[in-house]
Amino acid sequence: MYKILRPFLFLFTPETAHNLIFKTLTVLRYIPFANSLLRSIYCVKDSKGVLKRELFGLTFKNPVGIAAGLDKNGEHYNDLANFGFSFVEIGSLTPEPQPGNPKPRCFRLVEDKAIVNRMGINNKGVKYTVKQLQKRNPNIIVGGNLAKNSTTSNEDAYKDLEKSFSLLYDYVDYFTINVSCPNVKDLTKLQDISILSNIIDHLLEQRRYYEEYRPILLKISPDISREHLDEIIDLALISGLDGVIATNTTNSREGLKASDEKIQSIGNGGLSGAPLFERSLETVKYIHKKTNGILPIIAVGGIMTPEQAVQMLQAGASLIQIYSGFIYNGPGFVKKILKQVKATYKK
Repeated sequence: MYKILRPFLFLFTPETAHNLIFKTLTVLRYIPFANSLLRSIYCVKDSKGVLKRELFGLTFKNPVGIAAGLDKNGEHYNDLANFGFSFVEIGSLTPEPQPGNPKPRCFRLVEDKAIVNRMGINNKGVKYTVKQLQKRNPNIIVGGNLAKNSTTSNEDAYKDLEKSFSLLYDYVDYFTINVSCPNVKDLTKLQDISILSNIIDHLLEQRRYYEEYRPILLKISPDISREHLDEIIDLALISGLDGVIATNTTNSREGLKASDEKIQSIGNGGLSGAPLFERSLETVKYIHKKTNGILPIIAVGGIMTPEQAVQMLQAGASLIQIYSGFIYNGPGFVKKILKQVKATYKK
């Protein structure tokens, strides 16, 4: 079915197609039995608990989640649960609304099964998202991906994250610190150890004042050197971060099938999709080996087949997230992954 629908959707710009799909999902909420029908089609039964994962003090019904960026404002987390996901990461969210970068800012490289985006962390602000979470009780684990406003200096970035952290704390199950998005000027400089340690210290200190524990994860870039990654791993272990998400999008354009002319016409932006897989996989393997498996990893980046999903889990990831794979493979992709995972880890 999606093979027939995808060419039609791809006639539109990625943002327009995104909006069409989510408007359709909103309409389906009001059609009797529509959500039940979707769940019966796309969700996988797991009576023996083969798919279940216990991590961060949370119980994930399966290891597959949707990465940040698809549900930027927390408007569709329950809709996405109908397609078999066990968790949704909303955001990135900033304290104040921001429009992001000028359009066009999202592009498909169909021949590479890739997406290039320079969205610029456009979102309606954390207060709007809190209202969305208050309106509809989540029936899925929800993570909150936090970033600073583009107008905030890197030195004051921790203040922005503290604001969003405190406002969201009672409404999400875990947090992700986003310091690796390549689409906001100088944001990746927040990965500098002195700045990053300050951000982490402030959030960990703030968490001490809440009764309920919320895990805090760090999303890292695939473009940093191994030496820099070693520093971040050491910081994560010493500080008491709960885990890492590996990886964000890349600035690299190596090995693409698309023509140089097309790539140059698109310009800057973070690349996701199939070309990112090997780099993300190697990062997951490296972190797992470097930490002897004691630092939990959520793997994301270029997972386009069920077999690649299993590869990430076998490389040391506890959970995985998909994004471009969902766009290119359609709503049945999660089910295909889960069937492959069940077959691989059958008890």
